[in-house]
Formats: sequence, structure tokens, C-alpha cells
Amino acid sequence: MAFVTTSDGTDIFYKDWGQGQPIVFSHGWPLSSDDWDNQMLFFLSEGYRVIAADRRGHGRSTQTPDGHDLDHYADDLHAVVEHLDLHDAIHVGHSTGGGEVVRFLARHGESRAAKAVLISAVPPLMVQTEANPEGLPKSVFDGLQAQLAANRSEFYRALPSGPFYNFDKPGVASSEAIIENWWRQGMMGGAKAHYDGIVAFSQTDFTEDLKKITVPALVMHGDDDQIVPYADSGPLSAQLLPNGTLKTYHGFPHGMPTTQAETINADLLTFIQS
Repeated sequence: MAFVTTSDGTDIFYKDWGQGQPIVFSHGWPLSSDDWDNQMLFFLSEGYRVIAADRRGHGRSTQTPDGHDLDHYADDLHAVVEHLDLHDAIHVGHSTGGGEVVRFLARHGESRAAKAVLISAVPPLMVQTEANPEGLPKSVFDGLQAQLAANRSEFYRALPSGPFYNFDKPGVASSEAIIENWWRQGMMGGAKAHYDGIVAFSQTDFTEDLKKITVPALVMHGDDDQIVPYADSGPLSAQLLPNGTLKTYHGFPHGMPTTQAETINADLLTFIQS
């Protein structure tokens, strides 16, 4: 297995397949690079080099007790990019991974980047504040932490069985294999990293970061997203990005890269080739 060791001694696991223009995938909470299997195989077959890493405390990376915040996430991504000497890269982030991409580009610059894609992503800010009155109350995220602390395994069955893929919606066919794969990825990671990660993805304000990103950026969001509500995320991010474009998916869930992979992959390819 391939790892890069960061400046604070954290070993970050990564996959690096193929040759050509690199596409770097950043996964959502509390999953791993495995969540991008479909996209990585698809874009590999299209002639791209595909890279994905497990965030610190997730998947096969070190279960470090600290550093579970967006600055560290961005620095870890930067370490992978530097280690692999990537240039002209397309950065694709889902959910928390979208926040990671935004903070990485704002914090480390765009000299090695060509484009960015935010899918069902957490920016600009999830939690409700005076400046963000339409956000979700902090009590929602406190509740997620309480469920994780009480029984992480049960919590990690309930999320994919219900709102993550909209399997709790009438007429939506559930997939036990998808649910089990979500649970498997989640349980590979560390409880402390995932507990702290809830604060990181919900309370980080990406407003100023988004304004700094000048590369072409595509914002893809389902209007039936039960995890990162559409109205306070996708449209606002697209407005803040100097070169941003919003693509809205009617009825699509938070986990649409998995359940609607064919549509998402085709639109990603169109944007990358444009």
C-alpha cells in the first residue's frame, strides 16, 4: 500500500492509478477513498490518472488523535499533491471532501490545479449563525456526535439506510450492498476522528476561501439532499466562486455519486473536457 507521511507524522494512504491528466478525489465523512471506486474506474478507462487518499483518521490512514480540522485536511491533501508532483490537476470533492478541496485551493494556491468540482459539498457554512440564519441548528450536529458516541456501529447503519441516499423516501429502492459498504468504510476509521470531524464539516466557514478560487469550478448538488440542504449550500457556493457554475439535480440525494453514478460521471467528464 502507498502512503505519504505528513509533517506531523501522520501516514496518509492513497491510490494512484493510470497516466494522463490527474483527477484527485476527496471523499466525504466518515468514509474513505473507496467511496470513489466507480468514478476512479470510469475516469481511468477514459485515459485519466486518478488519485484518491484516505483522510487522516479515516480508512487506512493513521488514526491520529488530533488534527481533525479543515486546515489539517487541506495540508494533508497538499502533501499528497506535492509527493506525487501533480500538475494541471482536477480536484473533485464530495461533501466534507468539497470543503477540503476549497480550503486546499485557498490555503495552498492554484498553481498545480486546473479545475475544481464540488459535489453535495458542505461550503459555504452548514451551521446556523447570525450571518447564516438559514443554516442547520448546532443541536443537529450535537445530536450526530451523541449518536456516534452512544453506538457508532448502529449510527453508521442508520445514516446510509435513511437520509444519505434517500433510501427512507417513498419509491426509492434501497440497496443493502451500498448500505453495508458505507458501514464498512465508516467502521475502518477512528471514532475520535469522526467525532471531531462533525465539528469540522459543520462549523467551518468557507465563505472567504470560495472567493479566492479562480479556476473553473463546477458545483453539483441534488435539491433533495437531506444531509447538506441544497438552498444553503450549492447555490451560495456557486455565487461566491469567481468562476463557478451550478448544476442542480432534481430529486437526487446526498450520496448521488454512488446511486446516480452514470449521470454524475457523464457530467463530470463533460466539465473536465470543456
